[in-house]
Amino acid sequence: MRRREFIGLLSGAAVAWPLTARAQLVKKVPRIGFLANVRSPATEAFERGLRELGYVEGKNIVIEWRLAQGKFERLPAPAADLVSLNVDVIVAAASPYIRAAREATGSIPIVFALVGDPVGDGIVTSLARPGGNITGLSNMAPELVAKQFGLLRETVPGLTRIAVFSDSNPGDWQKDAEAAARALNVQLQFLRVRDPAEFDAAFDEMVRERAEAVMVLGGVYFYPHRNRFAELAMKHRLPSILNLREYAEAGGLMVYAASTYDLMSRAATYVDKILKGAKPATLPVEQPTKFELVINLKTAKALGLTIPPTVLARADEVIE
Repeated sequence: MRRREFIGLLSGAAVAWPLTARAQLVKKVPRIGFLANVRSPATEAFERGLRELGYVEGKNIVIEWRLAQGKFERLPAPAADLVSLNVDVIVAAASPYIRAAREATGSIPIVFALVGDPVGDGIVTSLARPGGNITGLSNMAPELVAKQFGLLRETVPGLTRIAVFSDSNPGDWQKDAEAAARALNVQLQFLRVRDPAEFDAAFDEMVRERAEAVMVLGGVYFYPHRNRFAELAMKHRLPSILNLREYAEAGGLMVYAASTYDLMSRAATYVDKILKGAKPATLPVEQPTKFELVINLKTAKALGLTIPPTVLARADEVIE
């Protein structure tokens, strides 16, 4: 071999080896797909949870946001897009996003955070062993409905009939609601509504059935229209108890629910475990541990209601 060729060969090897070694040392940055309606305080809570675990977006984690902007019927396309990007995990907090993600993939892990009855809705096989590629957190504790009814009963003296407004299939929560209602000698009227165009007819039906208050379970589909819901409840003089703090901010009377922000922050721990090798099928679904009571005193005054001191004393937040 000629001297020049030999030196060239050595030089090439010297250059190529460090490049190869460096390539082997570069770790793949995990990519999270996130299906949501809009960026919100809830999504910020998830990002905060990631930061607390040491993840910094753009540095050691990438989040691919896909937002419905209230157009839930269009979710299959962004879900399929996330699958085409081969993300490491998809966060689909509530039922409509989960359905879209599940239809798009049976292998990429999916994490939820705001599902009332994951077993009853057919999302997981059991809470202890979810099975499949989906796991996460439920926002409906078994005793939640009974406490919501109790708060309404304390606030509205003589309450005997409650309309239950939902956008999801009745699952175990309906059994809980019926049991709680029997214990308080309260009658329930169930209404399933997904399209906001049905709001007026639903409230008219409540009035015909002489409902004295309205309770919301679920509500993802009409969450973007919470102001309209609050307006109709006020128009028909119906005190309301709801399950997301934003409903009280929009004018609902009170919210007693699992803390959305806490659940979304805890969802980050599921993502962390999955990125470290855990399988969704064996990660148990967790129940909520933090609850919050939010009361809108402006709405109470407009309805002619006086919130009992015993209820006010339990409030985590009062809107005045």
